Amino acid sequence: MRKTRKLKRTAPRRKAMTPAHSIATRVIHAGQSPDPTTGAIMPPIYATSTYVQPALGEFTPYDYTRTINPTRAALERNLADLEGGPQAFAFASGMAAITTVMVLLQSGDHIVISHNVYGGTYRLMEKVLRGFGLECSWVDTSDLRTVRRAIRPSTRMLYIETPTNPILTLTDLRAASALARHHGLLMVVDNTFMTPIFQRPLELGADIVLHSTTKYLNGHSDSLGGAVIVKSPEIGERLAFIHKSVGAVMSPFEAWLVLRGVKTLALRMERHDRTGRLIAAWLSRHPKVKHVHYPGLPGHPQRALARRQMSGFGGMISFELGSYARAKRFLDRLELCALAESLGGVETLISHPATMTHASVPEADRARLGITPGLVRLSAGVEDPADLKADLERGFAGV
Repeated sequence: MRKTRKLKRTAPRRKAMTPAHSIATRVIHAGQSPDPTTGAIMPPIYATSTYVQPALGEFTPYDYTRTINPTRAALERNLADLEGGPQAFAFASGMAAITTVMVLLQSGDHIVISHNVYGGTYRLMEKVLRGFGLECSWVDTSDLRTVRRAIRPSTRMLYIETPTNPILTLTDLRAASALARHHGLLMVVDNTFMTPIFQRPLELGADIVLHSTTKYLNGHSDSLGGAVIVKSPEIGERLAFIHKSVGAVMSPFEAWLVLRGVKTLALRMERHDRTGRLIAAWLSRHPKVKHVHYPGLPGHPQRALARRQMSGFGGMISFELGSYARAKRFLDRLELCALAESLGGVETLISHPATMTHASVPEADRARLGITPGLVRLSAGVEDPADLKADLERGFAGV
């Protein structure tokens, strides 16, 4: 019988990433190393629920996948590095991530929260967590005087989404974090729209950053997940216990998909940003568009703030067509742009917030926020901008 040569392999060293490395390099290498068994350059999908222990009373770092999984751990190291925090946690969805962060609080605590957030966040706070005794005040966090007036003795958290979904209003993160520190509040920032490529909330003073990894981090519309990155080990220790106890953890396969997606994050965000600027400028000149929400436009009232705290404007745009009927005629004629919820994929996605992402927000609140029946939200993909313009013009022909 022919003998096969046994390969001798030593455990490969993990690539040491430092802040000196560009983020475009770190998205590819941070938190990952070749597989110690085979040398595979991509972390394997460890599809296991449990791990064999050496002997009774002898323990390894791995005991049960709800607590720890090598594939998920690789993603968590990667995201912690990119956001500049000591620890990250990957969740089964973005909403699972937000819910777990809220478990840091207790009944009777009060939260000051951006009044224009993702509709699912509103639904969670108003329809679920209020029933457990958490109180929240919905305020325009772009106006820090309003934030200051909303703070109570029982306030424990300042929760900010910037840019907001779908109006793209910005909050000054450095000033907001100073206010949060003065009042002893945890400051949480949803960084889904900008990603660590364009905005770095922990460096601007936030305590916790969260993402729907479903969106730009994965980038291919084929994965569901969420992530939380913390600034301090103390918060990390508390969240690690809640993460394990609540159990809404990301599966190994989903973690592998997000890791794969993150490798092209810098490239994709550059293209999303370039296309977003072109389409927003074109829409702002279109005779059938009444208003465009995009911080990168020269006339946007917060453009200076955007340039100060963001290194790009991104691919999210919303624009006003004037009525539901006009929006419907526009959306029904599109062929390339997909009418769908979600955002941040390589394909351009377009939605009607009032009946889709923000349908759970009461109509009066939507009207006050500017989420009108004629508002359309566009997530610019990485297609040729000329093709996108041609498709959008096809929609405008029906208006």
